[in-house]
Amino acid sequence: MAETAIDYGAAFKALPGMVALLTPELVYADVNEEFARVSGRSREQLIGKYLFDVFPDNPNDPAATGMRNLEASLYRVLATGERDTMALQRYDVEDPERPGEWQERYWSPVNAPLLGSDGKVVLILHRVEEVTELIRARGGSPGNRGSRARVLEAELYTRARELQDLNDRLRQAHSREREVALALQEAMLPAPRQVRNHPAAVRYRPAVGALNVCGDWYDLVDLVGGDRIGVAVGDVVGHGLAAAGVMGQLRSALSAASRVADGPAQALDVLGRYAHVIDGAESATAVTTFVDCNRHVITYSSAGHPPPVLVHPDGRTEFLDQATDTPLDARPDPIRRPQAETTFTVGAKLVLYTDGLIERRHEDIDTGLDRLAEALRRHRHQDPETLADTVLLELLPPGGATDDTALIIVRL
Repeated sequence: MAETAIDYGAAFKALPGMVALLTPELVYADVNEEFARVSGRSREQLIGKYLFDVFPDNPNDPAATGMRNLEASLYRVLATGERDTMALQRYDVEDPERPGEWQERYWSPVNAPLLGSDGKVVLILHRVEEVTELIRARGGSPGNRGSRARVLEAELYTRARELQDLNDRLRQAHSREREVALALQEAMLPAPRQVRNHPAAVRYRPAVGALNVCGDWYDLVDLVGGDRIGVAVGDVVGHGLAAAGVMGQLRSALSAASRVADGPAQALDVLGRYAHVIDGAESATAVTTFVDCNRHVITYSSAGHPPPVLVHPDGRTEFLDQATDTPLDARPDPIRRPQAETTFTVGAKLVLYTDGLIERRHEDIDTGLDRLAEALRRHRHQDPETLADTVLLELLPPGGATDDTALIIVRL
């Protein structure tokens, strides 16, 4: 039997529930027939229109929160790329046949992302179930409106509203903690500066709409013994003030160890022993490079971190991936970590970063590494400050990444 082609457009329009497709700008891209019917709006009144122009909050209800709650849910989907199920919402709708008159309506919304080939959210599937009749409990006879069913349904709505209010308070508390943690991190990380005679650029971008912020760090160190510098980055698993505190301890410890160690491997050995006794340093990663500008040699070692990139003046990109070991706290024994060397010519650029720059959901990490190498190759003639901005612009999603990102570029 020959296979029958499925008309997914027709299937979408015939879906029994209310379903709409929204662009990242929250504009209606499509709606099914049930959505148009229940909302009382024609497709022409919906397609191409901004969601909240079509369905604003009831201006006669100063306590209305439906629009605010829905907007927050949709932006969470865009920021995280994950499905968001909302609590029951009261969201009044203007009577399409009587402008100025508003109907009391209750809804149960679910918002889910549709991802493109690059892992970015290209559309939001907005599914809504109207529960107005359930809330009003009109299923019984007029003399039975005080029935147990009505009481239970009313209680269900009350609990849903309590959950929504609790979630709002938790988000506000997290927002305050996030601001404090970012301020603490900014105070602990060194400001952009030149290291000896080598221009350097550093960038930190916090995650957008996610909890895992404030664990990334970078460091620049003047090493003793000639024209030598240390360049390092690291990543702490966790979020908020706790991650910022651990980050500060690890950065300071590595900075001190690098000044007395005979190489990057020994510096990471010391840092690993220290991380082993710090709560919150579990699975932390770091990579450090010792650059001898007189000999034109880079010595490096990595503790479970993505490899630095050396951009040669001729455009060749070299990943420093020959000395990669386990994360900082994963070594219970004193066996020394590996280290490797590579050479460079004057004008090369050394690039260190954290995984927020290259990793994307549902994408192999090699794809992100290739994307970074290509961007560095094409823009290699830019100065470090300009190159740092260019790399962030090309590699981070337009709405921001879901993991924080640290980046450091030094011209050698």
